[in-house]
Amino acid sequence: MDNTPDQDVVDMHKKNIAVIGGGYISRYHIRALEKIPEVNIALSGTNHEKLSALMAEFNISEILTFEEILKRPDIDAVIIATPNKFHAPFANAALKMGKDVFLEKPMAMNTDECKIIQENAESNNRIVMVGHMWRFDEEVDQIKHLINSGAIGSIFKTKGYGIHQNWGPSGWFVSHQLAGGGALIDMGVHAIDTCRYLLGDPRPVSVYARIDTRFGKYDVDDNGILIINWSDDSTSIIESGWWHSYADGPEAATRIYGTKGYASLFPTEAKIQEGEELKSLKFTPINKSEHCDQKIYDHQMKYFVECMKTRSQPSPGIEEGMTVMKIVDAAYRSSLKNEVILIES
Repeated sequence: MDNTPDQDVVDMHKKNIAVIGGGYISRYHIRALEKIPEVNIALSGTNHEKLSALMAEFNISEILTFEEILKRPDIDAVIIATPNKFHAPFANAALKMGKDVFLEKPMAMNTDECKIIQENAESNNRIVMVGHMWRFDEEVDQIKHLINSGAIGSIFKTKGYGIHQNWGPSGWFVSHQLAGGGALIDMGVHAIDTCRYLLGDPRPVSVYARIDTRFGKYDVDDNGILIINWSDDSTSIIESGWWHSYADGPEAATRIYGTKGYASLFPTEAKIQEGEELKSLKFTPINKSEHCDQKIYDHQMKYFVECMKTRSQPSPGIEEGMTVMKIVDAAYRSSLKNEVILIES
């Protein structure tokens, strides 16, 4: 007898998801999850004051320890929004207990940790999604569709920005032990993944970087410039930083140079060569309440839940998250050695 559940029954099943961490980013994920009718939310973390505030604000009924989450077979997935140091150990423990995993960026502290997450996901038949959320932004998709159409020709160069202007974080973000790095691993990863997504996810071939600390008395970086060569023969220049007095664009802003024209993300615009003139293209305005708008996270969480239901491996997932970490690892090595670092495929 076939014991496979009817698809309608599966779709109606409530997904119980535990959000681990009570910080700033957790609120965006909770807002997104509460808009999905088939999701129940639980909370977990170490700051009980913050968790209690979230519990009251969003009418969440449960605060669980991580150990309780692991023992609960009804918890289907975890969203890990903790300091970077805990991404891999929490993900690996959850995967071994049959939970799907959403990891805030960066995927882990380094590439070796990413590989262990991959092994546990594959051996336990679980899905892992990584929070490179700019892939769910409508303006990003406008530029991607333009590039895919061939309108600006073959892309040979991009510039991407991940910089905090006149501001920088504190707390665990400025601890190498807890974060694994500074502005590059915090902000630069947005610029790296956005460029790669727009290019069609080519493989990184080599990285040259200069990374240092200019503004604070912490043991992490707050300034960086990377040159990434891709397998499609294009090159990306990436800038990362905190506390800079000027930035050429907001988070994930990208400039794309093609053989037939030019495109810009944030501000979103494009120019196409027509004879000896450049013709400006118009895009449909996208309404946002803020640059990192809530609806980006809404799209991201809706997609994650759909992947859980259909048992589809997400994108951005392990491959995308690990590729960014390979680039970050190579960039730190390059800056230390002052040489180009080749990246293994």
